[in-house]
Amino acid sequence: MHDFLHSCHAVLPTAGTGSRLGGEIPKQLRILSGKPMLAFALEAFIATPEIQSIWVGVSPSMHNSGDFAALQESISGALNSKPNYFLPTGGPTRQETVLNTLKAMLDADIPGEDWILVHDAARPGITSGAIQDLIHGVLDSDSGTPMHGGILAMPVADTLKQAAEDTFTIQSTISRAGLWQAQTPQMFRLADLHAALERAVADQVAVTDEASAVERLGGKPILIKGSTRNFKVTQQADWELMELVLGK
Repeated sequence: MHDFLHSCHAVLPTAGTGSRLGGEIPKQLRILSGKPMLAFALEAFIATPEIQSIWVGVSPSMHNSGDFAALQESISGALNSKPNYFLPTGGPTRQETVLNTLKAMLDADIPGEDWILVHDAARPGITSGAIQDLIHGVLDSDSGTPMHGGILAMPVADTLKQAAEDTFTIQSTISRAGLWQAQTPQMFRLADLHAALERAVADQVAVTDEASAVERLGGKPILIKGSTRNFKVTQQADWELMELVLGK
C-alpha cells in the first residue's frame, strides 16, 4: 500500500521581488529576526516528519545571487537533514512559478498521486504543527475523489464593507458568515494541481492561489483552521509585527 504520510512534498514559490515592501533585495532573502525570511518556512517544513522533500522555485537571477547563497549557507545544517531542491523555475506570475516547479517534479519522477503543499515564502509564521493539521485533515477526509485537497484558512472576524465604485464611501455591509481568509500551505495531489494550473494558464485566467485553480475544475477543497500568526508579510507594518511574533 502507498504510504501517503510519507509522500508529501513542499513547494515554495519564491520568484517575487517583494516590491510593495521595498528594499534592494527580494523580501524573502531579507534578514528578519536574525535570519533570511524564507528560512523560517523552510525550517518548519524540514521539521515536519510527513514532508518527504522540499522544492523551491526561484527566478534565474535570484538563483545565481550571493544573497541566495547566503540563505542556503545560513541553514545548511537543517537543509542537509532532508532532500531539498532549489530550482530556477520562477516565472512572471506565481501560478507559472508553481506550474514550472510541478513540471520539474513530474520530470524527476515524483508520482502524480503524491501530495503537494504549496506555501508562500512571505508567511514565515507557519509552524510544523499547522502543517501537520493540514496534512492529516486532508488525508482523513479523502474519499479518493478527483481534485480533493484543502487549505489552511481563518474565519473572517472583522466586519466587511463594500465600497461604492470609484469612491471611498460604503455601499453595503457584507455578512461575514461563512467567509474565510485563505492562507497557505494549500495541499493537493501533484497530478491534479498540475492539471488545474495548466488549464488556468492556458485559459489566461489569473488565479491568486492554488485552490482557485482547483475550484475551476470542479474541486471543493476543505478548510482547515490555521493560525493568526500565519499572516502574509506584504507591507512594512507586517514586517515589524512579524518580528515581534518570531521574537517571542
